[in-house]
Amino acid sequence: MVVATDTAHRHVETWIKRNIPTDAHAFVTDVTSGWAQLNVQGPLSRDLMASLTSEDMRDESFPFRTSREIDLGYARPICNRITYMGELGYELIIPTEQALHVYDRLVAAGDEYGLKHAGLKALASLRLEKGYRDYGHDMDNTDTILEVGLGFCVDYDKPDGFIGKEAVVEQKSKGTLCKRMVQVLVKDPLPFLHHGEVILRDGIPLGDVRAGSYGHTLGGAVGLSMIEADRKVTKKFLREGVWEVEIAGTRYPIEVSLQPMYDPKNERIKM
Repeated sequence: MVVATDTAHRHVETWIKRNIPTDAHAFVTDVTSGWAQLNVQGPLSRDLMASLTSEDMRDESFPFRTSREIDLGYARPICNRITYMGELGYELIIPTEQALHVYDRLVAAGDEYGLKHAGLKALASLRLEKGYRDYGHDMDNTDTILEVGLGFCVDYDKPDGFIGKEAVVEQKSKGTLCKRMVQVLVKDPLPFLHHGEVILRDGIPLGDVRAGSYGHTLGGAVGLSMIEADRKVTKKFLREGVWEVEIAGTRYPIEVSLQPMYDPKNERIKM
């Protein structure tokens, strides 16, 4: 099962179909209408989930990135311990006819744990504080996996390699890149980032904001920007110089970082 975002749905489906070998006995079927998804995220998500299932939800039994079918009321959802917001959390992939039942169970039990409903704008704020990428928004097929900071996702020893491996290996052999995605934080808590604001270093434009929102935990607007410089974009390069973002004609000081500014060691998602 491949789960894609709404905006990447047809892209992913088409890509898989185009890349099935002609001699392979393999098929792609869109089962979107047969499944619903609910996310239970936050520091008390484990406690809430444990109150609704007989499955052992303790960290040692259900560690980060575990995917397992569980019981929840009369339903049998697939439970993935994963997050797109940087906290302990779970994604529930539920047969459509059971989705309302699962939702009702979650809401009824959630009162004890302070459950709140949250939408995509809240998710956007949290994922940008964590520096999580969004394919089709702040990165696309014109960027390489190394430029967007996702080189750790690549398995160079995978049997038969992967599409584009030669280009990635060649780029990796050149060392630190001159084009890299960074997280930005506006030091002034008042202005807001939307999209397209210009990023400057010592007054010279080096990129723009590809995705922006407000970071309520970090205390200022946050975003992701692709920086393109005439030298290698290192931590030292980011520490030096005067970094600014231009918002509605006014320049504001910013912090820039290759690492997530929120929980850079991923301690909260593995708690």
